[in-house]
Amino acid sequence: MIKENLSVVEQNIQNACLRASRLREEVTLIAVSKTKPVSMIEEVMAEGIVDFGENKVQELTTKYEILPKDLRWHLIGHLQTNKVKYIVDKAVLIHSVDSYKLAEQIDKEAAKKGIICDILIEVNVAGEDTKFGVSAEEVYPLILEIAQLKNLRIKGLMTIAPFVDNPEKNREHFRNLRQLKVDIKLKNIDNVSMDELSMGMTGDYEVAIEEGATMVRVGTGIFGEREYMI
Repeated sequence: MIKENLSVVEQNIQNACLRASRLREEVTLIAVSKTKPVSMIEEVMAEGIVDFGENKVQELTTKYEILPKDLRWHLIGHLQTNKVKYIVDKAVLIHSVDSYKLAEQIDKEAAKKGIICDILIEVNVAGEDTKFGVSAEEVYPLILEIAQLKNLRIKGLMTIAPFVDNPEKNREHFRNLRQLKVDIKLKNIDNVSMDELSMGMTGDYEVAIEEGATMVRVGTGIFGEREYMI
């Protein structure tokens, strides 16, 4: 099942890139492995996928210890400051930074380990009350503040778009986030590259790619419906 699912996802990504006149290499597929057992992750690895996304720190660190060290783990869920120390040297990218306080804690823990931690700023692009992330208006001031920290690098923006029945409904949100990325990149802020745009999930990743996503986070589309680990 996983092999067939991945084949469909890969074809969809290629088609979306073609429609947007983009190269396939411009888009990283992150397999969202939250709640999935190691055996299923190994099936995905066998198809050449090396980027995996987890929502919870404990689940990421547990899988990190078990699986090969050449995998690239992405923390895509909300991160509490007291969990930062467990993750800074294990995640290649923290997608969900939405406050200076959290960034400061990441910087502090990264300094202790002598590393630079790559992060994305999470933007609540649709202004949903139930979602984490800063508003579009808050992004630039927050980036200016975080950019002063020495042990992290701001690589771009991330959003979790609304859950919709028609992915076209999220096109405007993805377009707005891309424009925000472009606007901030033009300001040439030190320590800020704005190269990455993490947006699009199983229901809408094709539209996200058409609007400039460099990373898509696909779980159900690869693994099937969610299974909770016991």
